[in-house]
Amino acid sequence: MAADVEAEITLLPTQQRGRRTLTGYRPAHAIRPDYHTSGLHEYLDRESVSPGETARGLITFLAPEQYPPTLPVGQDVPFYEGSRQIGVARITRILNPLLDSAARPAERTREGDAI
Repeated sequence: MAADVEAEITLLPTQQRGRRTLTGYRPAHAIRPDYHTSGLHEYLDRESVSPGETARGLITFLAPEQYPPTLPVGQDVPFYEGSRQIGVARITRILNPLLDSAARPAERTREGDAI
């Protein structure tokens, strides 16, 4: 499965209940205020991220076709374990054109299929 976005992934500090995470972490992401979805984190320069740290990474979302086009570059996407926020992912690059809010409708395709 191809990654949907590249992001700067920042974990909250320990005092704010942040915790260490590993590549393969799958929190819930608040794509929109009314829509949360799971996403798989793959850190690019390391295997883990500690509380208060920021790492570059890729995120692969579950069923991105359910919320196109919602992600502009620069958007902060909070992520959670249950109701507890763990961190925030700042979108630096859209890899899945379905999610690109800046793309024109004809450009929003993945694997050659127009939506």
